[in-house]
Amino acid sequence: MIPSLARNLISDEEWAFFERFILAARAPNGRKATNHRLVLDGIFWIARTGAPWRDLPGEFGKWSSVYRQFRRWTLAGLWEDIMDALNQSGAVPSALQMIDSTVIRAHHQAAGANGGTPQQGFGRSRGGFTTKIHLLVNAHGLPMRTEIAPGQTSDYLGFNLADNLPRPSVLLADRGYDADKIRGGMEVRNVLPVIPMRKSRKKRIGVDRSLYRLRNLVERCFTKLKNARRVATRYDKTAESFLGFIDITSIRLWIRHLST
Repeated sequence: MIPSLARNLISDEEWAFFERFILAARAPNGRKATNHRLVLDGIFWIARTGAPWRDLPGEFGKWSSVYRQFRRWTLAGLWEDIMDALNQSGAVPSALQMIDSTVIRAHHQAAGANGGTPQQGFGRSRGGFTTKIHLLVNAHGLPMRTEIAPGQTSDYLGFNLADNLPRPSVLLADRGYDADKIRGGMEVRNVLPVIPMRKSRKKRIGVDRSLYRLRNLVERCFTKLKNARRVATRYDKTAESFLGFIDITSIRLWIRHLST
């Protein structure tokens, strides 16, 4: 195995974590057993390098087989199941959470999936053909949930406080999420919103600046996620595949954090 490939291989500890979920998701169909660890290595290599599937080195097997397995796992909700398990594990405190968004430029070849560009999370903004990622993180700066929307969509329209996640006591967000509907929904859930006001807001609302400074954790998390080139630039036609790569990268951040 050449050095450039070896750097992307998963450790024994990382494989032991993924293996239990893969075995639970695999349906018996009488086919010859697949080397799922090697397939994962190939998927991680694509995520890290941003290379086209057809450029996957032969050491990982046929590119088409690795791609098909990636799609099977993605459509089966494997990555989402792993993220749910991590969030519900209690390994990291979740009382303080924060949300933010970033706009990702999409490659011109990413368009063309069934359902049209808005349904797949594509839009037009100042950056051109783009997708917006909404990211929720915990107090350790670890990803909890991601949603995507067309790049020009306002932040408050992409907000979603999911019921299947641990409920925060405090939620930090920038003024893009300052909306009565969001504040009202958080109040019903007994969540304290720490959100600066929009300039257009007539009724003034105070904000705890000492707490708000912690929001840099979500910005730093975006930086870590974008180390994966398949996240930093969108090459995938479908929303499921793009979210899959975000979740995969998020899971690896969790594993590295927990291992230390």
